[in-house]
Parts: sequence; C-alpha cells; structure tokens
Amino acid sequence: MTHVVMAPGGFDNSEMDQVLRQACATVGLEHGDARLLRGHTNAVILLEREQTVVKIARRGTRAEDVTRTIAFVRYLMGLGFPTVALHPADQPVIIDGHAVTFWRYLHQPPQPVTAAQLAAPLQGLHRLPAPPFALPRHDNLAAIRRSLTATSWLDKPTLDLLNDRADELADALATVDFVLADGVLQGDPQHRNALHTGHGTAVLCDWDTVTHGQPEWDLVTVEIHCRRFGHGQQHYQAFADAYGFDVTKWPGYPTLAAIRELRMITTNARKVPQAPSSQHEVERRIAALQCQDHTLAWNIL
Repeated sequence: MTHVVMAPGGFDNSEMDQVLRQACATVGLEHGDARLLRGHTNAVILLEREQTVVKIARRGTRAEDVTRTIAFVRYLMGLGFPTVALHPADQPVIIDGHAVTFWRYLHQPPQPVTAAQLAAPLQGLHRLPAPPFALPRHDNLAAIRRSLTATSWLDKPTLDLLNDRADELADALATVDFVLADGVLQGDPQHRNALHTGHGTAVLCDWDTVTHGQPEWDLVTVEIHCRRFGHGQQHYQAFADAYGFDVTKWPGYPTLAAIRELRMITTNARKVPQAPSSQHEVERRIAALQCQDHTLAWNIL
C-alpha cells in the first residue's frame, strides 16, 4: 500500500499545493516562495514576497463558519481593536471544499508573546459590545461530546472513561456561579494565538473559535497553557495581575480547568487520523487524566 504523506487539514501535500495555487491566483498573489509555518489543524502558509499569510481550513470546515470569522475580524478592524489584519481581498476563497483566507504577515522574534501581553487585548475583547451578527454560544462540553463521537481509534474502555468524565463535569458545571459579565470570547487564548507587533505590544489572531460566553473560560485557558506547556506560575501570575482577576482563586476554577483540559485531550484525539504523530501525546494526557495528574507537562500539538 502506498503511504500518503498527509498535510495539515487532512489532505495530501499535492492537494494542499493545488488549493494554494488556485486560491492565490484568485486574489492575484504570487505563491512561488510559499513556506508552511504551522499546521496541526489547518495549513498556515507564508508568502514571503507578498508579506501575506494564507490559511487553508481543514477538510470539513463549514464555509459559513469561516465567513463569520472574516466578518468578525472586519468588525474588530473597524473598531481599531488589536487584531492581526486581513489582506484586502474578497474572502474566504473556496477551492475544492477548502475555505482559504489571507492575512497580513507580522514578522515574529523567536520568543512567543508572553501571557502578560495577552491581558490587555483579551480584557478589551471581553468588554466589547456584541457584533452586529450572532456568535455561537461557548460550549466546551458540546465540543467534547462531538469529538468523542468522531473518535474511532480509541478502545471502548477509554472512550467510556472520557464520556463518563464529561458527564461528571457537566453535573459539576451546573453548580458553578460565574462572576464576570458575559462577553465576546477568543475561545483559545494562548501564546501562539497572539503576535508581536514590533512595538512591545501584541495583537490577537486565530479567530476560528470566537464565541459569546463567560470570560472565565478564556482566563482558565491561559492558566492551563502556562501550567501545562512549561511557562510557569510566575508567567501566569503576571497575566492575572495585568488582567485584574485571578481565575485560580475563584471557586469555579477546578471545574472549568478540568473541562477545558478534557476538551484539549478530546479535540486532539479526534485529529489523530490526520496527525498520527500526535497519538502518543494524546495517550500521555489520557493516562495523566486517569491518575489525576494536574502537573504533567504537555507537549504542544
């Protein structure tokens, strides 16, 4: 059997190249020096001469969801909000079922944005008025259940374990009293979903997960990334001090942290067929969940 090398998004490299070529031709961009930047889920590609980043959505991503993301970023740009800017083209461009978007490139130093630099733009986002169109309601448990339903490579005892854990956490969530006012959420705020501007500040990016809901979900996501991915307690504390609210001191924190970590496990479990190299890390995380290890260092996927 021929082994097909999979590109980000679950399609092979030749298909990714074809989609890129056709999408760039549609908006009049040169793609000859294209270079893959990242892509566990989507393909994110730099066009060096054009100073433009192309994002090819994974197979199965609904075009209407990408269209909403583009509308939201245009809304942010109209407000002067610190977001990565769109390339001035009609988008998304749909090529063979893949939604393709184009973004302004910001050159990045080796070190990622710090958690403290996330605080101001994230707080500003949470206080924004609702955009003039509906955003989906933030629902981690629904996302967890969708991922488990779509995951076929895990054995039944492991799937039962994860489903039972989701049921337990749903019961616990029903008793949580949120204290911050509802607002717009980034959905996955973290060091890699923000970019340096070159002026000591940061802008948010990767708006695929934008929703409406309780800001505590965004804050617990930042804390998890600091704790699980080696940034450390001081890194997180600098964020909490700058934001003005320490989610770890709030009674609902253990429940939200457990739900968010379960989502980070199950989302990546669903993607294993398209990213086989991630299987070992998913299995590590599940093993830590079974023994209630809250300190295990996770590897970035």
